[in-house]
Amino acid sequence: MNSMSDSRPVLAPLPIIEQRGLFLDELQTDVVYAHRPGRTVTEADNVLFTTLTMNTQSLHLDAAWSALQTFGQRLVNSMFTLSTVVGLSVAQLTQGTIIGQLGLSDVRFPNPVFHGDTLYAETVVTAKRRSISRPGQGIATMKLLGKNQDGLVVAEATRSCLMWANAEAALAAATKKH
Repeated sequence: MNSMSDSRPVLAPLPIIEQRGLFLDELQTDVVYAHRPGRTVTEADNVLFTTLTMNTQSLHLDAAWSALQTFGQRLVNSMFTLSTVVGLSVAQLTQGTIIGQLGLSDVRFPNPVFHGDTLYAETVVTAKRRSISRPGQGIATMKLLGKNQDGLVVAEATRSCLMWANAEAALAAATKKH
């Protein structure tokens, strides 16, 4: 029986399943990974992200000025949009399986995001290869797409990641460090 100071649950020894992304060897090319649920963007999200990153652009912060501009309202910071689209993909693709992000390229924002819009993300793995110089690791190239609740594309990017090839490689690296 557990004491009051021990908050661990009392359960029979059961297998543990830990949520993770996919290893390089598990990723499939030329299929769409749809990342759900979506994320509804609030005014607080936009203002906090914009001010935290020292972006003083009036299009994100000044409602009166933005009302007189092309879109008639404030725009959500495009870097928040990109960060959210990448973030939506993490649980399904890279949680615990990525070693590092190598780069983002071909970034575009074809349509604006406004407060109250809901972002959804999709990823297509366009290429993957094992590393010659880093055994047990490899590089995945992914095309990310962010869409709003109406299906309009609001963000596109190509992402390159250094990833563990499989669980055995990740475990071997982890046990070497201890």
